[in-house]
Amino acid sequence: MLQAAIVGMGRWGQVLVESVQGRNDAGLRFVAGATRTPAKAAAWAAAKGIRLLPDYAAVLADPEVQAVVLATPHSQHAEQIIAAAAAGKHVFVEKPFTLSKASAEAAVAACAKAGVVLALGHNRRFLPATLEMKRLLAEGALGTVTHAEGHISGPGAFEWQEGMWRADREESPLGGMGAMGIHMIDMLINLMGPFAAVKVESFARLSSHVDDTTAMLARFVSGATCNFATLSLSPRYWRVALFGTAAILEMRGQEQLVFTPLKGQGWIRDFPKTDIEAAELAAFAAAVAGGPAYPLPLEDAVHGIAVFDAMKGAAASGSSHAVG
Repeated sequence: MLQAAIVGMGRWGQVLVESVQGRNDAGLRFVAGATRTPAKAAAWAAAKGIRLLPDYAAVLADPEVQAVVLATPHSQHAEQIIAAAAAGKHVFVEKPFTLSKASAEAAVAACAKAGVVLALGHNRRFLPATLEMKRLLAEGALGTVTHAEGHISGPGAFEWQEGMWRADREESPLGGMGAMGIHMIDMLINLMGPFAAVKVESFARLSSHVDDTTAMLARFVSGATCNFATLSLSPRYWRVALFGTAAILEMRGQEQLVFTPLKGQGWIRDFPKTDIEAAELAAFAAAVAGGPAYPLPLEDAVHGIAVFDAMKGAAASGSSHAVG
């Protein structure tokens, strides 16, 4: 059983802990942790059997802790990953991986040098519907995919108040991209391969703090095109669609696929709801134990941040930016 520390005990840090704590099949148990406001988390941590440590340095110095799970502000990730690697701790980090391609590459290099596992929390890779989309693509059921559409939105910015780190433009460039949109970028990389170039419109239409509307038109290295949007003042919504010469394949929500062929009968298939947070942490623990590699290659993790970098540049310049 991998002994882990949770770093950051806000809403999402607690979701991660509660997905696996007390489950013998998870392969991971949280034994310690640290957070910016310990008083707010003290009762919850005690109820979960988590020793509350004073700071991140104390977490890394704790001999019982074999791995850290980072649910911290975006700008802290790179430095925290590098420090964990230096301390010989395996790392699971929430998205976005980092806020620049250079820092993402530095984090990957530090973990490779230390020989520790590094995993990134793009949990939609663990959806049964995603795995089925990958299978159908591999079988050639769609023919040549010429275009992809992605959309992820939610109401997060309604709660982002001045003084909160998510309401800081430095922590949340392009508004909902860090909290939500980066998940769809990873999904598109997972299904369609690397991006070549992006054009972006991103602005605060209603929010007084950060952008609430971000839309992108992009091209993949394959030659296929893409349009994408993320809104942070909206009901929750998830959709990804692939348009091929033989069929269209669409994920509506996270548990339904719709297949529309050029010829013949289409279908709609529903999938069971899956605890994707438990699945990603279990996969991290299995990779640490010498089992299958974590199913998000680190080159994809770095490329996702390269796309994010290019999106920021494109939004600022109003022109197309190549993805480095």
